[in-house]
Amino acid sequence: QTEQVQTALAKGSSLLIVNVVDTGSNDAAQNIVNLAKAAKIPVVFFNRSVDESVVSSYDKCVFVGTDYEMAGHMQGEMIGNYLVDNYDAVDLNGDGKISYAMFMGQLGNVEAIYRTQYGVEDANKVLEENGKAALEYFDSSNTDCYQVDQDGNWSATAANNYMTTNLTQYNEENKNMIELVICNNDGMAEGAISALNDKGYNLGTDDCKTIPVFGVDATDAAKQLIKDGKMTGTIKQDAEGMADCIADLTKNAGSGQDVMANTDSYNISENVKNKIYIPYAMYTGEE
Repeated sequence: QTEQVQTALAKGSSLLIVNVVDTGSNDAAQNIVNLAKAAKIPVVFFNRSVDESVVSSYDKCVFVGTDYEMAGHMQGEMIGNYLVDNYDAVDLNGDGKISYAMFMGQLGNVEAIYRTQYGVEDANKVLEENGKAALEYFDSSNTDCYQVDQDGNWSATAANNYMTTNLTQYNEENKNMIELVICNNDGMAEGAISALNDKGYNLGTDDCKTIPVFGVDATDAAKQLIKDGKMTGTIKQDAEGMADCIADLTKNAGSGQDVMANTDSYNISENVKNKIYIPYAMYTGEE
């Protein structure tokens, strides 16, 4: 990616728009900022989170994305409310607790970290406020309480492989069935649902049991799964809103204005003046 940026600058680009590939450290993003600063052109990072120190290091650097903690908070709240309303139906073995699986997209990625943390913590908060037991991870030997895509691809394949293996040991016959699936994104949710389908769950028919599966992104595929009764809910990441904002910043740069001109209508970070947050929304197909 650094080579791509260097090539773009060598060809005379007057603006960089970057979905940074490495979110594990600040070095990659800071290097791109340094290159843009040396060329005296704006750089707009989008989607994948960039540290505040990087954005603040150059007055023509802007981040357009989401408040990454909010996806986890909203997913957790959505899960908690759903369980309160449907507790007995979800508690397949009637032990008064909900056994869950968690599929994490990538180690070291702050969005994955907070979705994994708050998706459970905030669900538990809602449950406990309503006199229900906290969620219980299905495999007591796994102290991490998640299964991560080792390739960092947030992939359906990784979730499908994990879920397929999980269901050989954790199932209704053994009275320890996984009763809830929480995924960092909709791709992993699709993979988990496919594994459940293979075992006769989540087929979207009236005579079929459905294990609640939650994701993040509100992809078209996830919306269809929700419509078909195979998936329960997701958190919408507004890609169109993000693109519209980037287009406004590009117009500013092209007309010689400050890159952040006329952005008062957007949700600007209180801590960093050049961070623009596009809000998330819950999606269950009922909107």
